[in-house]
Amino acid sequence: MEKEEKKYCYRYPHPAVTTDCVIFGFDGTNLKVLLVKRGVEPYAGCWALPGGFLKEDETIEECAARELLEETNLKTELLQQFGVFSKPDRDPRERVMTVAFLALVKYVPTIKGGDDAKEARWFDLDAMPELAFDHKDIFRAAIMQLQRIIHFEPIGFELLDSKFTMPQLQKLYEAILGVSFDRRNFQRKMLGIGILKPLKEKAARGPHRTASLFSFDKEKYDLLKSNGNFRIEF
Repeated sequence: MEKEEKKYCYRYPHPAVTTDCVIFGFDGTNLKVLLVKRGVEPYAGCWALPGGFLKEDETIEECAARELLEETNLKTELLQQFGVFSKPDRDPRERVMTVAFLALVKYVPTIKGGDDAKEARWFDLDAMPELAFDHKDIFRAAIMQLQRIIHFEPIGFELLDSKFTMPQLQKLYEAILGVSFDRRNFQRKMLGIGILKPLKEKAARGPHRTASLFSFDKEKYDLLKSNGNFRIEF
């Protein structure tokens, strides 16, 4: 039996596997990314993406969700795998490959670090600290992926409140794409797609000013997507 058990054991290196999560939130003005401060070496005291080592009894998706929950107390079912990073020297401990995930979540100002993370905090994209390992490369790849999917998915479903103003939606798209849109053209474009529902309610913008409120029409989006007709061009 022992001989049979070792039949498929090969003398090849066995790299370790980790997951890293790029979590985006939107505070109504700025797009933010969630980082943790490492409590252990290597890079103790440095900021990094939430993540950790894969256990033998879990899938890579389960690992990503578990590490995110342990280090930030954040739970989401919206993690999307977008890349594998495998430079031989990316981790000083040993040969480690990482599978990267991203998620768009409702912004909660206070995040509590846990496990081996001393702290967890949101950062504006233009005010990020230096990151441990190759996490800067992973973050850049996540931004590029987000800029791709914004043309095919109404990402405001996850990042905005259920009721929002057109300026809030415009700020979100501008923050992700790094551009500025003409207000009238942006509104015309978004209303023309047909996935926004105008609401009777108004949002206060000052003592004597109000703004129209909208919500997303998920049924209309699902129909357009199923027919292959959903794409936003700017």
